[in-house]
Amino acid sequence: MTITSTAVQEPITAAPDAGEPKQPVLRRLWRGRPEDPRWARPAFLGLLAATFVLYLYNLSASGYANSFYSAAVQAGSESWKAFFFGSLDAANAITVDKPPAALWPMALSVRIFGLSSWAILVPEVLMGVGTVAVVHAAVRRRFSPAAGLISGAVLALTPVAALMFRFNNPDAMLALLMAAACYFVIRALEDGRTKWLLWAGAAIGFAFLAKTLQAFLILPALALVYGVCAPVTVKKRIGQLAAGLAAIVVSGGWWVAIVELWPASSRPYVGGSQNNSFLELTFGYNGLGRLNGEETGSVGGGGGNGGGNWGETGWDRLFSSSIGGQISWLIPAALILLIAGLVATRKAKRTSVTRGSFLVWGGALLITMVVFSYMQGIFHEYYTVALVPYIAPLIGMGSALLWEKRDRAWASLTLAGAMTATAAWGYVLLNRSSDYLPWLKWLVLVGGLVAALGLIFVSRLGRRLAMAVVGLGLVAALAGPTAYTLTTVNEGHTGSIVTAGPSVQGGRGGGPGGGGGFPGGGGMPGQQNQQGQQGGGMGQPPTGAMPGQQGQQGGQRNGDGGMAGGGGGGMGGLLNGATVSDEAKELLRENADDYTWAAAAIGAQNAASYQLSTGEAVMAIGGFNGTDPSPTPAQFKEYVADGRIHYFISSGSGGGMGGGDSGTSAQITEWVEANFKQVTVGSATFYDLTQKASG
Repeated sequence: MTITSTAVQEPITAAPDAGEPKQPVLRRLWRGRPEDPRWARPAFLGLLAATFVLYLYNLSASGYANSFYSAAVQAGSESWKAFFFGSLDAANAITVDKPPAALWPMALSVRIFGLSSWAILVPEVLMGVGTVAVVHAAVRRRFSPAAGLISGAVLALTPVAALMFRFNNPDAMLALLMAAACYFVIRALEDGRTKWLLWAGAAIGFAFLAKTLQAFLILPALALVYGVCAPVTVKKRIGQLAAGLAAIVVSGGWWVAIVELWPASSRPYVGGSQNNSFLELTFGYNGLGRLNGEETGSVGGGGGNGGGNWGETGWDRLFSSSIGGQISWLIPAALILLIAGLVATRKAKRTSVTRGSFLVWGGALLITMVVFSYMQGIFHEYYTVALVPYIAPLIGMGSALLWEKRDRAWASLTLAGAMTATAAWGYVLLNRSSDYLPWLKWLVLVGGLVAALGLIFVSRLGRRLAMAVVGLGLVAALAGPTAYTLTTVNEGHTGSIVTAGPSVQGGRGGGPGGGGGFPGGGGMPGQQNQQGQQGGGMGQPPTGAMPGQQGQQGGQRNGDGGMAGGGGGGMGGLLNGATVSDEAKELLRENADDYTWAAAAIGAQNAASYQLSTGEAVMAIGGFNGTDPSPTPAQFKEYVADGRIHYFISSGSGGGMGGGDSGTSAQITEWVEANFKQVTVGSATFYDLTQKASG
């Protein structure tokens, strides 16, 4: 495989001659472009197949993964109204705290194939394969087939990508659509056609319907690059950017307009908001609150002045013990190759698509890195999957461009420098897990340094020896993330907070169940964790304790519908939900068709566990955190008086995460416990809302 680049010539791929006989579809699919080497298309299809198989492996080990979203998927598969709004239950009490676009492919899959782990997670796998294909296509158009393959392989083997493209959070769809938006902008830089900006706008708008304002992070970079580098007049550029903005508004705004105009009395409550408004959710809890840490109803933010409940903020946040192994393996190399690419194209004309490609991917990477590094609100390690579609192209493009110029000393030295940085940083990351494949860090370090030495003199080596140096460099660069990725796919990941790879010193481990709770040891803000830095037993988030309490070894299941130390829900169900016993299932299914909701529970994860176990609608009081004012105590009493709710599931923690003694959830809990008959199943407690308490 020769790494060659067409970057200097700035070619635009021409359409096939109309007079040439067209090849059969399958042959064209297999052979690819006429100018491609024979191995290019089979290698690309092999990359997609390998990614698909890798991400499918052991997929069902994660079960329903994040039961919060799985419950909404199950509800959407039964009710089109729940599908449209993203409701947590088919009776449409409350929605998830995000727009519903990321739920739609999974809900359609479950509607077709039935509720199962595979039906929920395979659409996420397909998004991962699609993201690899998009990145490969973007790099292949301007550079070489080998550069496209390197980019695709880097993306597929990044640990956090292997985690999130096998998980049911909205981040998989976000990453795919962000990669597509960058691809469309690069296409627009080639020929200045408006349709590509319209497609880019549509991708960003739809990404907004997956994860709200995070979709807009790269907008300034994309708009600036096109505004400066597009091969059309200034006037046309302004008009095209306006058209792209209109596409964003239309593709992302239609759903928002419907929700805001729909009578609140006939739609579900907007989860995560404090006044039943999607706009308030977008600009508050999911918007500015993520930046400044002031998230009303949150589990705690505020990383002000460089630190907080979500880890230290600062330029090195993405390289920290908790986050580094998820994403940062190739960030140093990507930044070096970005600078090298811009230096190499500094004398190119304004409309250089090669330089424009570096600016698009590099601008998207830098702006996202800065925001992630300094945001003070809720921040989870898996958010960094958004960086993967930007890192991978920079590695492929930069390597190809410098390889083309390898006879120049600065290019070979830069390649060697990028290889050295990758080897050294890979050693540091692997050394954070002292018991994890201890020999691998030495292979990465020594192999990488030998490859770096060879790259310095690569122009003087023969073809075979040069290819051996390239092969050694690729192995050394990808060995660490590949090992983390294989560890990730070999384990199941469940709950709200998951991480890839093994446990690391000073951070959270992957392990069965994935993730260890909150930064710095895994507990809720203010908790002390008895497992120290590893975040709880078997990688599970510590649950069952309120802020300020001692964690109980990672929230071990009690097997009877609740979590050890946390009763049946509340904080015990905030992160991972609850294990529901057969007796509890039977209890809730009894005469369930006679009620709108078979039960109600504090917190969405707790309610989701019972809903997924029984197949019956369960109301999530207070939404995800148990802090949303939905339903109000008066509304809940009315539902009970009308005979619409059968059971109330005790949280055993006073009514929700942040409800306090006077919050909505606490008031409902107090009223239920004082007025209705208690039913105990194993160690789980229920209240029959159709029977008054004696006395």
